[in-house]
Amino acid sequence: MEKNTLIRSQELAQIMATEPVVLIDTRDPEVYAEGHLPGAVNIREIFSHLATSTPEGAASMQKLFADLLGGAGLSGVERAVIYEDAMNNGYGQSCRGYFLLKYLGYPCVSILHGGYKAWQDAGLPTTTDLPTPERKSFPVALQPELMMTTPEMLEAIRDPKVVNLDVRDWVEWVGESSSPYGVDFAPRKGRIPGAVLIEWYAFMNPGTDEKAPEFKSPEEIRDLASKVGITPETPVNIYCFKGARASNAFVALNQAGIENCRIYFSSWNEWSRDPSLPIETGAPDPSRPAVRA
Repeated sequence: MEKNTLIRSQELAQIMATEPVVLIDTRDPEVYAEGHLPGAVNIREIFSHLATSTPEGAASMQKLFADLLGGAGLSGVERAVIYEDAMNNGYGQSCRGYFLLKYLGYPCVSILHGGYKAWQDAGLPTTTDLPTPERKSFPVALQPELMMTTPEMLEAIRDPKVVNLDVRDWVEWVGESSSPYGVDFAPRKGRIPGAVLIEWYAFMNPGTDEKAPEFKSPEEIRDLASKVGITPETPVNIYCFKGARASNAFVALNQAGIENCRIYFSSWNEWSRDPSLPIETGAPDPSRPAVRA
């Protein structure tokens, strides 16, 4: 992972004054309208788009985001900086944006560490003015090795050399709920067979009234990963419901030096809708590690 993946508010303010930057706000449009970073473009689809891993679904997603990101003013020259409200209440949406841009091959992408809350805590300016970015031609240079398909995940279940990491909430892992959108939003509840669990919140410090939530230190993340059998050399396949929380874990693990990671981006939303795919239900195997936040 390149340097400056996670940048703090004061550093971003300095970068904005010295180099071309495109700020991407991933929050709900109504929240964005109430205040955002100066010049930030709202792209809610970074969080809301439900992808599928079929060739048609991948092509549709690539086209959608190349158009949206080009419309935001990204040409390959500008640094893209993505933010959400806070790192622990948006289901990893800024990290999902980071992952999408890396998958599309964009050369320079950063995440505002701590999100909008951290920017406000630093006393930096916000605005309700709407920007009018100049449309650019977004350069696509796909990195397909970062994103798994359903057939690849099915094959990975049988591979003892990899760790398949579920980062959903506990209620989804144990099969009490199918998704964050409702207990029965998806047709089946459960987990991918053989997966281990680290709840996505566990990668972050919760924050306080004075300090926005942020990722834990690399040492803490490596220790957390070791509890489910992940070392810096371990191949890791990450999934959640639609790739957001998985992207949060992807960034955390990469920051800690665990870089052989891929995301099953369509995740449980796709897996649960195909009755031919195996699932586990009921109480998890007590011998399989599960780390709660």
